[in-house]
Amino acid sequence: MSVYDRDNIFAKILRGEVPSHKVHEDEHTLAFLDIMPRTLGHTLVIPKAPARNLLDAPPDALSRTILAVQRIAKAAKIAFAADGITLSQFSEQAGGQVVFHLHFHILPRYDGVPLLPAHTNVESNETLAPKAAKLRAAIADLGT
Repeated sequence: MSVYDRDNIFAKILRGEVPSHKVHEDEHTLAFLDIMPRTLGHTLVIPKAPARNLLDAPPDALSRTILAVQRIAKAAKIAFAADGITLSQFSEQAGGQVVFHLHFHILPRYDGVPLLPAHTNVESNETLAPKAAKLRAAIADLGT
């Protein structure tokens, strides 16, 4: 299995070296909006533990991360008035992984509306900021 790269973009976000639109953070996980969203509210959830992907993630980090994924998915469905949620996770290059830090994509979905193609739509900070605020509020409304 390949070695974890401590200089991947998500590791840099965790260290505060690269800005992000955070919507949730706790001791074990971080969630932020994808800057290249495929749908309104496209959110990424990552463990703070260094894990390349699902195949090498420590079980405790994986279990804490999936609990955060569920909570944020519930909030995203409400915040963005989605009809459903698609959850994606890619492991290794052949599996479609591009950033080699374990992450889950939460994609709010709407009946009859296809996802945008990957890596085609880059949103500005001005566009992402109010969406992040809306999702943070929905997460807070869910309570603990």
